[in-house]
Amino acid sequence: MNKNIKLAVAGAVLSLSAISANAGIIIPAGDWTLDISGNVNTYATWTKVSGDINRGTTPLGLSNPDGNRTQQNMTTGLLPNYLAVSGTTRQNDLDVAFTISINPGASTTHAGLQGAGTGTLNESGQENRQAFLTFGDKSWGSIKLGKDLGVFASDAILNDMTLLGVGGGAGALAGNTTTLGRIGTGFMYADWKAQVAYTTPNFSGFQATVAMTQAFDAIDYLGWPVLGSGTRSGSRGGASPAFEGKASYTYAVNDVTGKVWVSGISQKLKQVNPSTADDVSLTAWATDVGVSANVAGFGLTGYYYAGEGIGQTMQFFNGISHETGKKRDSDGGYLQATYVLPTKTKIGLSWGQSNLDGVTGDEDGFNKLTDSMTTVGAYHPLTKHLNLVAEYSQTKHKIENDWSGNTEGKARTVSLGGILFF
Repeated sequence: MNKNIKLAVAGAVLSLSAISANAGIIIPAGDWTLDISGNVNTYATWTKVSGDINRGTTPLGLSNPDGNRTQQNMTTGLLPNYLAVSGTTRQNDLDVAFTISINPGASTTHAGLQGAGTGTLNESGQENRQAFLTFGDKSWGSIKLGKDLGVFASDAILNDMTLLGVGGGAGALAGNTTTLGRIGTGFMYADWKAQVAYTTPNFSGFQATVAMTQAFDAIDYLGWPVLGSGTRSGSRGGASPAFEGKASYTYAVNDVTGKVWVSGISQKLKQVNPSTADDVSLTAWATDVGVSANVAGFGLTGYYYAGEGIGQTMQFFNGISHETGKKRDSDGGYLQATYVLPTKTKIGLSWGQSNLDGVTGDEDGFNKLTDSMTTVGAYHPLTKHLNLVAEYSQTKHKIENDWSGNTEGKARTVSLGGILFF
């Protein structure tokens, strides 16, 4: 099983103990060993919204473009469908490997006829999340070149119990390749980034990674570019990359096992639109800390993050005021508890919240934006590789605004389905 599928499974096992991390389809090929692995998942979801479902709520699945306050969808969950091909070999005293993946969605994104300008009948969305190579040795570590999961906040998502389910975003993200899980209601999305990364050897449970990753532009809630990574055109790229890093310690003390981790990100931004400010330059950053513990069938996870200019939900989304060019402060975190029943079914309860503060002179005029979600889930291993999933999630979105008054919306989502790893 390739490295990031293993990470996803390991994260799921850490919080759910619902599946086993098994190798995929192993094929010897000369000097190489190929591994074909992945997962397939689909969920039926029912989402009902109430309250104010206007501006700013779409990323969390509270806003429905057609105006309906109830939606039923068939969709993939937080994990996309995955088909990955990886290969490993030992050459010139180096462990050399590669991974390439495709990630088709299970949703129907178009209902038009072929050639009618709306796409092919029953066409589904698709992503390509991984295309990277690694080389190294257990004596000094490894180097990664290519596109893979980002470093900052990666452990937050891998320990999220909704990794095997749906969580939030099943309403507005209908037709997308994934839902949101707890992204935006407790942690930032790590995203999939082109990168150059170095990971140390494992020193009795301690390991660290440092990386230079693709810079992202900052955009506001309307999707307008606000600040770029060094260009004035609003495109990706520019003079400065992002820098990310993390350190973790995996422990086992008597019957207690778990993990402690910290990570961070820093990126320089410059003003895109010279009409709003002249050559504004600033540095957006964020850092986090998390801990997990497992004993006698019980699992506990605690996580917290904070930053400036990092934004809400997606990195650099809504983190910079379009009007003033000032950074907005943000923080959040989540708590999660799980328990394995005698039937091997894992039940879980989690709560998390993400906060975004306004700035003086902001055109939006909000004092604070808060997104939170409570999730109750049951994850049953029908076989070693197949899990049945049932979840209920309630998402709340609130804006405190001195100019136009406070607004609040809610979304309640029930999801039923299954996920198969191979």
